[in-house]
Amino acid sequence: MYFRKKSTEDLPHEETAIWSCNTAGCKGWIRDNFAFENLPTCHLCLSPMVSGVRMLPLLANTNKDMKTLKQGTLIS
Repeated sequence: MYFRKKSTEDLPHEETAIWSCNTAGCKGWIRDNFAFENLPTCHLCLSPMVSGVRMLPLLANTNKDMKTLKQGTLIS
């Protein structure tokens, strides 16, 4: 059998708005268009997050405004 390494295409990158964790040791971050809250908290350490920008590959999000979607009902 012959195995040939597939040629990888370079994905286009663009500056993307993100939220990153404010804690020094935490590496948590999320794209802004995938966040459900206007001011999200880190899903790893529950600390507040700060906005920023990163060069990331293009990623399509079909739900344009996730922050206005109704979230599930809390079960107590």
